[in-house]
Amino acid sequence: MGEQLSPDEKYHLITRNLQEVLGEEKLKSVLQERELKVYWGTATTGKPHVAYFVPMSKIADFLKAGCEVTILFADLHAYLDNMKAPWELLELRTKYYEQVIKAMLESIGVPLDKLKFIRGTDYQLSREYTLDVYRLSSMVTQHDAKKAGAEVVKQVEHPLLSGLLYPGLQALDEEYLKVDAQFGGVDQRKIFTLAEKYLPSLGYAKRIHLMNPMVPGLTGTKMSSSEEESKIDLLDRREDVKKKLKKAFCEPGNIQNNGVLSFVKHVLFSLHSEFAIKRDEKWGGDKVYTTYEEVEKDFAAELIHPGDLKASVEESLNKLLDPIRKKFESPELKKLTGSAYPDASKNRPAKGNPKNPEEEEIVPSRLDIRVGKVLSVEKHPDADSLYVEKIDVGEAQPRTVVSGLVAFVPAEELEGRLVVLLCNLKPQKMRGVESQAMLLCASLGQGNRQVEPLDPPEGSAPGERVFVEGYEAGRPDEELKPKKKVFEKLQVDMKVSEDCVAQWKGSRLATKLGQITCKTLKGGSIG
Repeated sequence: MGEQLSPDEKYHLITRNLQEVLGEEKLKSVLQERELKVYWGTATTGKPHVAYFVPMSKIADFLKAGCEVTILFADLHAYLDNMKAPWELLELRTKYYEQVIKAMLESIGVPLDKLKFIRGTDYQLSREYTLDVYRLSSMVTQHDAKKAGAEVVKQVEHPLLSGLLYPGLQALDEEYLKVDAQFGGVDQRKIFTLAEKYLPSLGYAKRIHLMNPMVPGLTGTKMSSSEEESKIDLLDRREDVKKKLKKAFCEPGNIQNNGVLSFVKHVLFSLHSEFAIKRDEKWGGDKVYTTYEEVEKDFAAELIHPGDLKASVEESLNKLLDPIRKKFESPELKKLTGSAYPDASKNRPAKGNPKNPEEEEIVPSRLDIRVGKVLSVEKHPDADSLYVEKIDVGEAQPRTVVSGLVAFVPAEELEGRLVVLLCNLKPQKMRGVESQAMLLCASLGQGNRQVEPLDPPEGSAPGERVFVEGYEAGRPDEELKPKKKVFEKLQVDMKVSEDCVAQWKGSRLATKLGQITCKTLKGGSIG
């Protein structure tokens, strides 16, 4: 199809829905002379999820525009990124990525014979590449390397040298894959600018960089393989898709940080020329939209209900996932999936085994802690000492939370405030009103004479996950069993530092935007 299009039409296809292009004039110049050579790389770490349909739909655009497209399975990068892929699992995860991404491309009708697939270790261990790594490392400062990888490489207090090498290797890939352009998310912008700065110093050409926006996950923040509640796995069952979409952040009329709307824009409209909202006749019946702008406008005006939007996205998403699920029903691919991503729970000691502790490991990742937004506050009908709050935690319905803040914070100061909630305690009735989550606060003094709600970082969204640094990858329990006292055992080590930062055993409580704090209660306990 590409050869039938004019250079301007190709340029439109290549750049549509992108957030930024570095090297626009060079891109236009190449298209006047020949087809563009572009590559997209993915580090083979956590399981690919539905957000991968965003780059896949752009790859479809590139092919329609006649581009020569290379897909890089960056296995060595996966290991360098703080060992997210252990060396013994590297080969298996790379095979999994290759199979699942090919299945995704087939699902959206992309011809695989038009693509070139390559693994990083196929050329990154060569003599020439290794020498260039040393040449580059003699030019790039530690500051530039750390800054370049800040939004991509896992950040820790004492970074490994491997993470500092990562951005330079990605820059060199552009030369060794012999491409005109690299495509990736806007979170890789600093790596792209590092490549533009240093490749000419090695005698290599500066490349074009094409950047997708970061699509919000289901909790309203970046969709992440390590944040279970934020993403839908490509092999999730239909009932799992329904459950996760039901919980997805999709506030009526709110088009900001809306992962459901973003999926409609960047995937469904990129693949199809229309999107149908399915709804009951009493609410206007089904409606077919031919542009995303119409969908966004009607949602903002609350002419589309979040429930109808989710149901319609669920139907479209399952049509994309069904061929992938079917392919992975084969015994070979089931075995590959289990080997590449072994179930950690199967390694836990069996209950009653006299050789092992009976209790499961008590770790902070078992807590489902989220950012919430207080929608309303009322006095408890049967207790003047309690508030009844309605709090948005990114689900279809706000949660009812009963707290004793009435003596410490006026109701008008709580309404509209962002707070931190523990969401997987078993609901319990407090003076006849069921409390569906616990508001986490800092407290000082006997009898909790001073109490302050914990504060998420500015810009947080309802439903965003709060984690203890070092325990980001764990999956929270569906519901904490009261007899196990998991929260109570962890709570003992939850404190507020001298600079008012919430911590567990000295590790910060944080979201992807920053740390959890309180206003004044230094050294306070958390509960």
